Amino acid sequence: MTSPTATRIGIAHGFSGFAVADLGATKKFYGETLGLDIQEQGEMGLLSLTLPGGAEVMIYPKPDHVPAVFTILNLAVDDIDVAVDELTARGVVFLRYDGFEQDDKGIARGGEPQIAWFTDPAGNILAVLK
Repeated sequence: MTSPTATRIGIAHGFSGFAVADLGATKKFYGETLGLDIQEQGEMGLLSLTLPGGAEVMIYPKPDHVPAVFTILNLAVDDIDVAVDELTARGVVFLRYDGFEQDDKGIARGGEPQIAWFTDPAGNILAVLK
């Protein structure tokens, strides 16, 4: 439901976005490795990522891109072991963080949610979680 303030301001739609250095590698990773719906958007060299559930994310080129030092995208999965195994088979390497007990697969199971982190080709941090 849209709030009265958003209506007065004229907010009709919202989306998130992040930068990458290489749109080709990004399109291949999100489309082929992760299996998400990603499309080229217009003539400005943008990518449009549509997540399951309909959320939209704009991905834009930035030649001097510096990867985010926080998780930019969380992907909720039905079974974290299946997701991690499949992504590992597709070449994804899972990150390890000090302060988190992670199993051999890289999954932190110490509480809720169970989570495993990895990066996209631009070095931005993503996670699968259950």
